[in-house]
Amino acid sequence: MSTLSSPHPQSLRATASIKNLPVNLFASVMGIAGLSIAWRQASHEFGVSPLISDAAGILALVVFVVLGAGYLVKAVKHPEAVVAEYRHPVAGNFFGTITIAILLLSSVVAPLSPTLSEIMWTVGTIFTLALCFAIAGRLLRGKIDAAHAVPAWFIPGVATLDIAVAGGTMPMPWAHEVNLFALAVGTMIALLFFTMIMSRMIHHEPLPAGMVPSLLILMAPFEVGFLAYTNFTQHVDTFSGLLFYFGLFVFLTLAPKVFRRGMPFASGWWAISFPMAALAIASLKYAMFVQAWPVKAIAIILLAMLTLAIGVLFVKTLHILLNGKLLGG
Repeated sequence: MSTLSSPHPQSLRATASIKNLPVNLFASVMGIAGLSIAWRQASHEFGVSPLISDAAGILALVVFVVLGAGYLVKAVKHPEAVVAEYRHPVAGNFFGTITIAILLLSSVVAPLSPTLSEIMWTVGTIFTLALCFAIAGRLLRGKIDAAHAVPAWFIPGVATLDIAVAGGTMPMPWAHEVNLFALAVGTMIALLFFTMIMSRMIHHEPLPAGMVPSLLILMAPFEVGFLAYTNFTQHVDTFSGLLFYFGLFVFLTLAPKVFRRGMPFASGWWAISFPMAALAIASLKYAMFVQAWPVKAIAIILLAMLTLAIGVLFVKTLHILLNGKLLGG
């Protein structure tokens, strides 16, 4: 009787497989880690309790371990699926979410263990640069379809900026030059890709519905660039302010296109999480610099929006995991 009364959930569970674990789900670690860093920044600026930051940081570590173990099982049991995902002109860029997650987690654990933070940052830096070279080499082979110039292209390039975001104050003698190299590569790639992606969006068909949430990635180069630049130089100036405000402009322009009724939920929605986290962190840092109440108000609103977004994404992801849709064929 139970089988006859609920055939749909049963069929979903039957087809669920670790083979279908999407690499883009690592964006959830980026978003939750970003939430932890944002609330840590808020505790410095507004004196709020660090408990939210600590809880989000622990959750980010747990999610990373679970996803990492799951994707390792996928790589062992279904290597062809991992290879196909990596070679895909769009999905392949999301492998950058793994390396960015490691870099951000190095910042999350820094207050507890500077040594562990340095090790994680070093590992994340090596893999980030390797992936950046690999993706750049693939693009330079030529004959790339202009329709594939989508916001996800930013992920491997922006990942190099995250090296400086997480490692701007790393004490190793060589860290300064690595951060400078990462800033140079990330900045130039971001400028190039922003032009190409905007051209595609203006002159070609709109993005498919499933890729609409990734539009918010367009603001990431500016807000992550703000954080990378200010962490590297250890001060906020007019140039960094320009980066912050243009990223805010991009968010305000694209948010109505992304947050619309009737948009179906899938794991790809986690693409909004880290761009929003970078915007919230940048706004909190900029608010500390300018000490103007409108900027502080913007920072508080963005932090509240980020917290709400992460909460909704987490609950919805658990829902599609439990009903079999997340890993369904």
